[in-house]
Amino acid sequence: MGTVIVAAVLAAVVGLIIHGMVKDKKAGKSVVCGGDCSKCKGHCSH
Repeated sequence: MGTVIVAAVLAAVVGLIIHGMVKDKKAGKSVVCGGDCSKCKGHCSH
């Protein structure tokens, strides 16, 4: 039973992280460098 609870909590955390990344991507923020192209050495697409 403990394994099921830990797996459910882990799946929820991973789901929230992915949801946050998708939300940031839709808002125009870069997942790679945070949108500050001066610091990411040109990896941004803007």
